Order: sequence, then C-alpha cells, then structure tokens
Amino acid sequence: MIEKITTDVLVIGGGTGATAAAIQSARCGVKTVLVSEFPWLGGMLTAAGVSAPDGNELVAWQTGIWGAFLKALRQRQPGGLDNAWVSMFTYHPRLGAEIFADWARQLPNLQWISGYRPLEVLKQENRVEGVRFADFLVEAKITIDGTELGDLLALAEIPHRWGWELQAEFNEPSAPVSCNQLIDRYPIQAPTWVVILQDYGDSQASIISPSPSLPLSKSPFPDAWDNYGADKFLNYGRLPGELFMINWPIHGNDYGKKLGRLVESEASRKQFLQEAYWHSLDFACYIQSQLRKSYGLAKNIFPHGLGEGAFALHPYYRESRRLEGIVTVTEQDILPINNGYVAPLPLTAAGEVSAVAIGNYPNDHHYPEVEFPLQPKSIRWGGRWTGTPFTIPYGALVPKSTEGLLVCEKNISVSHIANGSTRLQPVVMNIGQAAGMAAALCIEFNCQPGELPVRKVQETLLTDKFAPAAVIPLFNLPPEHPDWLYWQRYYLEHPEEYPLDGNCPSSNYLVSGTNTGDLYRGIFQHNGEKFAPCRRGAAAPAKRDREYSITLTEPIARAGQAWQLITLHPEVARQFETWKQGQLVSVVGRCNISGGWLVAEMIVD
Repeated sequence: MIEKITTDVLVIGGGTGATAAAIQSARCGVKTVLVSEFPWLGGMLTAAGVSAPDGNELVAWQTGIWGAFLKALRQRQPGGLDNAWVSMFTYHPRLGAEIFADWARQLPNLQWISGYRPLEVLKQENRVEGVRFADFLVEAKITIDGTELGDLLALAEIPHRWGWELQAEFNEPSAPVSCNQLIDRYPIQAPTWVVILQDYGDSQASIISPSPSLPLSKSPFPDAWDNYGADKFLNYGRLPGELFMINWPIHGNDYGKKLGRLVESEASRKQFLQEAYWHSLDFACYIQSQLRKSYGLAKNIFPHGLGEGAFALHPYYRESRRLEGIVTVTEQDILPINNGYVAPLPLTAAGEVSAVAIGNYPNDHHYPEVEFPLQPKSIRWGGRWTGTPFTIPYGALVPKSTEGLLVCEKNISVSHIANGSTRLQPVVMNIGQAAGMAAALCIEFNCQPGELPVRKVQETLLTDKFAPAAVIPLFNLPPEHPDWLYWQRYYLEHPEEYPLDGNCPSSNYLVSGTNTGDLYRGIFQHNGEKFAPCRRGAAAPAKRDREYSITLTEPIARAGQAWQLITLHPEVARQFETWKQGQLVSVVGRCNISGGWLVAEMIVD
C-alpha cells in the first residue's frame, strides 16, 4: 500500500525558487514537505552548475534569502567571490548546495525527500490537494510548483503558456508582429548543460573524447570565442581553484534542437537531454583541442558519474511552461519609466502596490547562433553596467481559477519576452521566498492564495526575522540602513511618489568598516558626462552614466596599474560622483583580474 504523508505546505522541485519557498514556509513554523528530483537543492545556483548568478548584485538588492545566501558564501569560500567577469559572485557549486542543505536540516518542521518526480496531481474540482509520486503521495493544504519545467501545470491541466506571444497579445515592443522562422525553430529559450573544466597546469589533462553524435568532418563550434579571445572566454565563468564554468551562448553549449521534446513525452525529453549532454561534451572537447591540453574535465564537482562529475546534474533551463495567472508580467512591466531608472510599480485594481519580489537583470534571450534584439533596460551605475530594477506582482504567482496552488520558478505568469529578465537566479529566489511566505500565511489565516491580502505578504517579507526582503527597489537604501523599513512601507502606501531615479530622500549612510578588502590609493579618472534623469523635485541631474578608473600608486606592487573602478555600495557610488578628474583617492576594495576592475567597498578619507 502506498505511503500517505499529510502536511500543510508541499513544495515540488529542488530548484532555486522551490528551495527558497520551502525554507521560508518552514521558518514561519508551518509543517512543510519538500520533494526534489536531485540530491542537491538550489537548482540553477547549484545542481544546474550556474554558480555565477546574474542580477540583484547591487547592495540595495541583496536582501531576503538571496542576501543571506551571499553572506553565507562569503563566510565559507576562501578567497572571496570575485573570480569571473560575467558575475560579481562565483563559487564552487558544491559549496552552494551545502549551504541550502544545512538550512534545510536546521528546520525540524521541514521534511526533505529527494529522488522523486511528480506523477499525478490530486485534485478535487478546481482545488489542488496534493501530489502522487512513485512510492508515496503527499496531501497538502497548499502546494507550490517549483519544478524546472512547470510540471504540475501540465499534470493538473492548469491553464498555462508555452512559447512566444505575438505583439498583438500584450503590445510588447520587442515581440514579433507575426510568426517567423525564429519562433518555429526556438519556441522557448535554449537550455545549457553546464560543464566544469579545470586547468591542470603543467600536467596534461585526460583527453576529452567527443560524443558519438559529433560529425568527424565538421566542428559545430566555429568562431565560438573569436570576439573575446581565449582568456576572456575562459574567465567569463572562472571559479575558485582553476575551475571554469562553461555556459557559453551563441556558438557555445546552449542547445535548442526541437525544444518541444522537453514537454512532449518522457521518451522525447530523455532524447533531448542526451543530445544536450553530448553537445556540451563536444564543446568541452573543442575547447581542449583549440586551446590548451591542460584544460580537462574537472573531477567530482557534482555527485554523480556523468563525465567524472564535471557535468551538472541537469541542464540550466531558462524557460518552462508558464502559468496563466491573475496577473501576467509583460515587457512593459520590466522596462524603465520614461526618463527614469526604474520600472513602474505594479498596482492592483484598487490602486495598491502588488510587488512581492525585486529583479533588475537586463532582458537577455538565448537562441543558438542568433542574437535577438530587445528593448534596452541597462544603465551605468557605480561605474559599471547593470539593469534597471523591476518588481514581480503577487498575482503572477497565483492561478486564475485553481485553488490550493502557487508557483515560484520560471513558471510564473510571465510573457515569453519578459521571461528573459524574470528567469535569473536572484529574482527567482526572491519569488520563491514570497511564495513560501504566502503559503505559510494561507495556513495561518485558513484562506486560499487568491484571497490573501498582498499587503500582509509584503509586511511579513519586510519584517521577517531571518531574512527580511525588500519589495520596493531603492538604489540608495542598503538593507542595513536605519531608514530602510520606513521607506519600503512609505512607497507601498504612496506609490504615486515613487522616485523616477529610484533614490529616496533619505539620510546618507556611510558603509561600515567591517568590509573586507585591501587599501588602494591612486589617481581617479572619469570619462563620460552624459547626465541622467533626476528624481522628482531634485535640483539637478545626477552624474550616473560615467565610467571610472584608478591608476594605482599604492600598494607599491601594483603601482602604475590602471583598473576600472566600480562599486556596488550606494554611498561609495555617490562619492564617485563628487570626485574630480586627477584627484588622489583611497579606497578599500578588491581587484578582479578576470574583469579588470577594482571593486570599492569603502572610501578612506
């Protein structure tokens, strides 16, 4: 007889959003069951091998479970997180998995079961009441779909989307006007089976043998890194310990042949996965043959024997089935307001702010061998390029008519175009935390997700005792700022006053002296005088579109070296704007050789 487990909240999937949802739900004191397919929690951040997260890198966005994860990484990883140029934070994927596993084990009311995929959704009329697996079933009051491909949406026959929407549907400026070859060829963004290479130095690495599918007469990776050079290509995803995360677009190991197979049948999905793995194996073989023989497959990175543990547990999925929710996030919701640096705040029909998660990544789509143009949403801030911030409304997590269910991954209610920004690891983690909080509140108030007041979700996220999470993007308020909670609540109550430049009229907050780094002195330079829009009522525009550099005079070992000067701290960025050309300056920070930049943590008078 099949075992039956009863719980308050059931979370399906072990990915980024599911992990955050289960941890948040359990931290609220609610009985929670988490069922994952793989032995590692974290999904994109760990099991899929993308230990180089994109977005939410500015200190003001490092809140909630995402901020807590970064703090734990900094404490555990020797040598820091400044290794690559694609991300401000890279780390060994096993370390990330250990953090999530430790958090899960610390929660006595969280039962984590690994090694199972959902087979059937238990429904009573329009209400989800649990999920059946091969050896057991779980009955729950609230179920959260955190699967990589939105599996519960299909199993429960909940209305959802797959693929593109034409411009006529949402009036998105980047959406195609009519069907075309790109849509036919790539119905969704291509996934990538990440592989980790290692530089074995003076020793020649073991020869990487190509897959059975590789044509002997032709390489499938011509000009893969021609516009970058070999060193920059490898440093893109450099990890500690001479490891390299290979997740390379356009002519790399993104794989997009017959993507519909991912959701057609179990047999077709397995066929696609085999081909995606072979494609990444062949790219690793190509890298070794074209660059250095010392570059080989890393050993024992992931807990299985696939390529001696060099290949991720599963592909990095960029897109899945997407819920038809109460609200759908479209491209207009992630693009900045005219003459502004922030996207509009989402409002309910009653005029209340409905935001429950923050993201900021530029819109980025992956189609092998194709560069797809999108409306720009990038800005220069603190001397570096970043994305304009946006928010995820609570209604994007809630089905239109199905009760007992929330979603928390790439399966939220979002258009294909906007998914290019909402799919990234930090925002998905924020979404997961919001879903877990909402589920716990539904248990507390004995209500359905669609009945839950969004203001209650927001308030509990803001005041969570373990990992308070921002719901309003404000560039100049780091989470430790004494005014942080006041201004978060203020703009929830007064959305009409939300500043166009994302800076609230708060007091300056000096970065504490606890930051790690070395002392650097040098000559400051800036280039670019393009003035940016300003906050409502501000006296003058802010100089935010500059690039900065520093030519070092100290330490002596680096004297004469010129570095791009960047920061993630709002108060440091503000001081950059006041410095004069040729001024002698002192900062505490860290050099990143891969990116060629010095990250300033603190200004020294």
